[in-house]
Amino acid sequence: MTSTAIRQRLITYLSDAEDNKIRAIYTLLEKEIEGEQSFSLTEEHLEILDRERELHLNGQTKSYSKEDSFDIIKGIKSL
Repeated sequence: MTSTAIRQRLITYLSDAEDNKIRAIYTLLEKEIEGEQSFSLTEEHLEILDRERELHLNGQTKSYSKEDSFDIIKGIKSL
C-alpha cells in the first residue's frame, strides 16, 4: 500500500473514530507532532534583531540580567 493510500485511509478512519481513540492516537504521536512546529523569523524580524544587537554592542541601549528581567516582569523592579 502506498503512503498516499495509507494517509487517505487514516484520514477516513480519524474522521469517524471515537473520541477516546483519537486521544489515544494523539498521545502516541504528541511529541512528534509538537516537534514539527518550527519557529522561523522573517527577514524583517532578523533585520530588527541585528539593529538591536548593534545598539546593544555599541552601548547605546541598556541591558538587564536574567534575574533583573524576571524582577521587572514580576513588578518587583522598575526600568
